[in-house]
Amino acid sequence: MSTKIRLMRLGKIRTPYFRIVVTDSRKARNGLSIEEIGRYVPGQDPSIIEVNSERAQYWLGVGAQPSEAVTALLKITGDWQKHKGLPGTEGTLKVAAPKSPKSVAYEAAVKAAAAEPAEGATTLKKKAQEKLAKKSEPVEEVQAPVAEAAAEETPAPAEQVAEATTPTETTDTAETPSE
Repeated sequence: MSTKIRLMRLGKIRTPYFRIVVTDSRKARNGLSIEEIGRYVPGQDPSIIEVNSERAQYWLGVGAQPSEAVTALLKITGDWQKHKGLPGTEGTLKVAAPKSPKSVAYEAAVKAAAAEPAEGATTLKKKAQEKLAKKSEPVEEVQAPVAEAAAEETPAPAEQVAEATTPTETTDTAETPSE
């Protein structure tokens, strides 16, 4: 029986990912496999290539033939160079930077939301703008002039009573009967 190391396609229509499998050469691409020795995800940046080096060396040693795509992947990881005894066994695999935990991003977002918005950064509703304007003005200065102006405009109660009791002169312009 001849064995091959090839890719088994999985995933959605436009987002594939592959398993690197050892299988009988007469089986279908996604058919029954003998062993899974790695995976390849080309949709990531950089692409994810994981190969169990020990198992890949074993299968290459017993005569399994890699496909062209798998040979390229094994050269990137350095497993092909190990098998052939060539220099460069460290490979040229690029590793993605480790991601920061989501809790750190969440805490930063909470701190940013708690701070007041920068001037002109957001559009506030009308009532919110009025509230913000009232908060920014000093309370003592606004209330004192209003109270003084109200006192000047309203007459004293004694004056109101005096004005109400004085008769107003009326002029009759109506015709008087002449006799």
